[in-house]
Amino acid sequence: MPSGGFQPIEGGQVVRIGVTKTLVLSVFTAILGSFQFGYNIGVINAPQKIIEQSYNESYISRNAPDSQSIDAGLLRTLWSLSVAIFSIGGMMSSLCVGVVSQWLGRKRAMIVNNIFAFIGGSLMGLSQISQSYEMMIVGRFIIGAYSGLASGLVPMYVGEISPTHLRGALGTLHQLSLVIGILIAQVLGLDLFLGTSSRWPALFWLTLGPAALQSILLPFCPESPRFLYIVCEQEGQARTSLRRLTGLLDVSEDISEMKEEKRQMDTEQKVTILQIFRSRTYRQPIIVAIILQLSQQLSGINAIFYYSTDIFTKAGVEQPVYATIGAGIVNTAFTVVSLFLVERAGRRTLHLVGLAGMISCALLMTVAMVLQDTIPAISSLSMAAIFGFVAFFEIGPGPIPWFIVAELFSQGPRPAAMAISGCMNWTSNFIIGMGFPYVADLCGPYVFLLFAMLLLGFLIFTYFRVPETRGRSFEEIAHAFRRRNPSLLDQEVKTSTELDSLGGGDDA
Repeated sequence: MPSGGFQPIEGGQVVRIGVTKTLVLSVFTAILGSFQFGYNIGVINAPQKIIEQSYNESYISRNAPDSQSIDAGLLRTLWSLSVAIFSIGGMMSSLCVGVVSQWLGRKRAMIVNNIFAFIGGSLMGLSQISQSYEMMIVGRFIIGAYSGLASGLVPMYVGEISPTHLRGALGTLHQLSLVIGILIAQVLGLDLFLGTSSRWPALFWLTLGPAALQSILLPFCPESPRFLYIVCEQEGQARTSLRRLTGLLDVSEDISEMKEEKRQMDTEQKVTILQIFRSRTYRQPIIVAIILQLSQQLSGINAIFYYSTDIFTKAGVEQPVYATIGAGIVNTAFTVVSLFLVERAGRRTLHLVGLAGMISCALLMTVAMVLQDTIPAISSLSMAAIFGFVAFFEIGPGPIPWFIVAELFSQGPRPAAMAISGCMNWTSNFIIGMGFPYVADLCGPYVFLLFAMLLLGFLIFTYFRVPETRGRSFEEIAHAFRRRNPSLLDQEVKTSTELDSLGGGDDA
């Protein structure tokens, strides 16, 4: 009898009491992609000045040793591009998540995706010795493409292999691994470790490590049983995968659930990105998914992740790099808090609490930055507000948008919905990464007031439009949407006819 997943009780019934080693291995292996994603968000922050100096040296070497230094405007453009092109790569590849995950399967797609990590990491690692900031920029684009696929594949795979009662907690591990990656990148970027003029390329060579480890471990992990049963129609392999993941010999209950999901998918037929927007059945869930992704990225959090050292400097904080590390520690700690709360308090509640807390902290940041010249000691308030902003982000808006999309949609529209929401996430990520320095110059100390206004809009939307998904089946979630819009009550019986008229039988 397998250990760790169940125990027999009277009557021969089986009760699940924990998780199996295979489930632990599979989730750990998958979230290595999330770690890589987070590492490459944070790796560019701490060594900013050193890398900019390397860009300057490259410029001088190309234009003769006695030439002038690079123009300050050009340098800022190159640096903003180095930061933001990561998001362009992610934005483009995230649109392919649905196609790639259906074509290769979840597990094989993650293996193939590591090719991007190897290429991108190598280009960035070689950029200094090659005296080429173009290699850094191209490498950032390619590692962004890796991260875009990972940001869709990891939550999808983890959500599909997780038991229902652990789906939210295990889904939060994507965000936890991501923020751990950010924190480790920030720590390694200190001049005490790799943040020096001679050692900084090693920061980017290290990205090859998680990719190699994931490539080695994934062949030992089972494929998503839902993918095997519903997409590939391989019931035998799906049962084998379920037995490995659950530790149970009898997986009839899980198979029955997937059979019902497959029946609904056959009714829905194949759903494309365009059909999701044109179908009234899916329009409300996809709008919710998009707004939740926007609430994550347009909250201002990535302005802190990408430019925190500069923000702390302007706020009058001494040793701003170490303040950035402090923000990373808070970031990680409160992701762990969210991990334990998400199956107790619920997704919607945590998202509302997180948004409300971020609004308060954004207002405090604005006050502190406005008064810093008048009251120098107020820099402590600025730091506390930033730490609070990060903490409330990880309570709700950080982890929840990543996995709630998989809960809002059944197997039929799920890949297309993940692609849409992922692309929206990366698009807004790019806007913040590229535009924040210019917006900050324009707005000055009032820049976070803009984010507070956006957060207020997201709070109102979440309160009125986002249903609770904790512990609910796809049918129960769909019913929650129908209650909010009575015109959808008769829509379910018309779904098949509607999709036929839209060309539902065509290839996605």
